[in-house]
Amino acid sequence: MNAPWQPLLNWWFGAAGCGPGVSAAEVAASRTALWFGKQDRQDVQAREQFGALVEQALAGQLQDWQAEPEGWLATLLLLDQLPRMIFRDTPKAFAGDLLARPLALHGLTRGWDQQLHPIQRVFAYLVLEHAEDLALQNQAVQLFQVLLEQAATAERELFAGYLDYAERHQRVIARFGRFPHRNQALGRLSSTEESAFLREPGSRF
Repeated sequence: MNAPWQPLLNWWFGAAGCGPGVSAAEVAASRTALWFGKQDRQDVQAREQFGALVEQALAGQLQDWQAEPEGWLATLLLLDQLPRMIFRDTPKAFAGDLLARPLALHGLTRGWDQQLHPIQRVFAYLVLEHAEDLALQNQAVQLFQVLLEQAATAERELFAGYLDYAERHQRVIARFGRFPHRNQALGRLSSTEESAFLREPGSRF
């Protein structure tokens, strides 16, 4: 019998899964549009298939999912990634962050990330990359550096890209202490410096 989180992992990483014979590059090639594409149809699909699970996770439920690495990862997706799709451009897009961060740190302390496929580890580390906290940003960069160092030669470009994004996030938090591109959705006023920054290409990730 499949674990209850398996349909979510299959949707996120592809039906072929992330077994030993599957490369990170193969998974990324087939799923990057889902992960980072910002397409309405994908947001609708996320809501229809996993919206109820997201609400359960946001309510602090699904504790039984959090006893092993893959269930831990799936819960992180429900708290960190899927709200950004289902509730895009609203405050609720970030509603799971406060729950995701301690959960991510708990699993990292237990070494659960090391039991996952390298491409799966990216989404555990993204929880820290999304934090408006410089210490967590620094930790995210360190984790992505290790991931790059451990990558196969053919996949170094892929993981170098993830590290680059982590470093870009880190620089924004070091400069502003928050992500200016979230200000509108969260009802925060942008400073003059932030407004100027948001006019720069690539400032909204």
